[in-house]
Amino acid sequence: MLGAIALGAPVFAADETLKGELVCAKCYLKKADAKECQDVLLVTNAKGETVEYYVARNAVSQESGEACTDKVPATVIGSVLEKDGRKWVTASKITKTK
Repeated sequence: MLGAIALGAPVFAADETLKGELVCAKCYLKKADAKECQDVLLVTNAKGETVEYYVARNAVSQESGEACTDKVPATVIGSVLEKDGRKWVTASKITKTK
């Protein structure tokens, strides 16, 4: 019985800390599919490659405000998932270090 309960329980990922620069997919990156402002955190990985993390809209991201045409150094703490070929972070905390 306990095995069935354990298998049905949701799995929660631990929050990750990502450091990089917040930019806008539409205004800064000029993404063709961006119809409105959308924050993206650009993070340089260990190989020196830039990885894009789209910031999901929630109360934390709204309170932080949009980067739009600026490039804002920031640390984002949150859960990361991949959806539709993009990495998304749902922030529990955003700290901008301007």
